[in-house]
Amino acid sequence: MKKNYNNTRRKLYLPEYGRHIHEMVDQLMLIEDREERNAQARAVIAVMGNLNPLLRDHMDFNHKLWDHLFIMSDFQLDVDSPYARPTRHDLEMKPRRLQYSQERIAFKHYGKYVAHMIEKLRQEEDRDARNVAIDSLARFMRSKSFEYNQEHPNNEVIIKDIKFLSDGGIELDEESINNLRSDYKQHLTARPQKGVQRTLQKPQAKNAMQKNNHNNNNTQRGRVQNVVRKNNNDNTARHK
Repeated sequence: MKKNYNNTRRKLYLPEYGRHIHEMVDQLMLIEDREERNAQARAVIAVMGNLNPLLRDHMDFNHKLWDHLFIMSDFQLDVDSPYARPTRHDLEMKPRRLQYSQERIAFKHYGKYVAHMIEKLRQEEDRDARNVAIDSLARFMRSKSFEYNQEHPNNEVIIKDIKFLSDGGIELDEESINNLRSDYKQHLTARPQKGVQRTLQKPQAKNAMQKNNHNNNNTQRGRVQNVVRKNNNDNTARHK
């Protein structure tokens, strides 16, 4: 007896539709009458749509079904489609390879755009405009360095980095950016330690408990004295 295993059958182009739909498409290609073949193709499209009823609300749902029909026939089926017929070249076309930048960043906390701006400023001929731009750029570099390192760098560090990024084309003195000492200055309040908080809270809680106990004791003592005084008065009156 000849056994029919799936590994001996032809490859399924779209396995999600199953082998029965592929066999129906194979039968379509055997129909010689074109009108009958078109009618049977629409019937196969209806069966394919029933397999995924939730996708009927999509605008391109029917277009996708017709494309799948041609794909399952290995682009050999000759029927009248309401949409443009796909080709093998359109489906096998590979996307364009993306070219990633291999640029090395000298100072990552400044970013690569700072290096690009310094390179542009090095070529600037207007000296006054360049000085104003460098001053603003130095302020920005100081703020980014604070965000990355959580500490303000010295002006000497900013001057040295600008000189390095410009390959010695831009040289600054400390007096030109001396006003940076007060810029982007954020006063961070030190967080109290948990152990200190607990140490401070415990005596306060203890004093509060002692105060409450003292008030409760005074209240109870006053009540007892009132009861004793009342009993004494009653006994004196009864004796008389």
